[in-house]
Amino acid sequence: MEEKFTRLLHQNQGIVHKISNLYFRDRLEKEDYHQELIIQLWKAFPSFNHQAKFSTWMYRVCLNAAIDILRKEKNQLKQVKITEADMKHIASNHAPENANQEKLYQSISQLSPIDKAIITLYLDEYSYKEIAEMIGISESNTGVKISRIKSQILKSFKDGNS
Repeated sequence: MEEKFTRLLHQNQGIVHKISNLYFRDRLEKEDYHQELIIQLWKAFPSFNHQAKFSTWMYRVCLNAAIDILRKEKNQLKQVKITEADMKHIASNHAPENANQEKLYQSISQLSPIDKAIITLYLDEYSYKEIAEMIGISESNTGVKISRIKSQILKSFKDGNS
């Protein structure tokens, strides 16, 4: 079981990096929570039943773990803010092709944890149904939220606030 988990984790390690970069602020925090996400994946691995792709299941576990961590810190953290140094780190990890992609990352970093999860999954081309299952909301609510998030991001582009 350990070998299978390690192989699947290695094949999909980008998911853990992406969630860590989007949800946690500084470098040390990211490293700590990156490890926490892997621990949560390991604990949940026996429940992986192959009904969904491993990557879909992995997103669900990582997003829920990240959101749970943020809920526990809610008194200290109202909204996840990314510093300029963090943006450079994200940019170097994801090799943005242009300034608009950097603006997109900045806009996404300003969203609530749930909205951030939804738009991240949407940008990774998951279906509304898959997103709804991972987040735990209805498919129609997913569509409404995606539409609102897109509007919010477009507004930040027009306003130049990203």
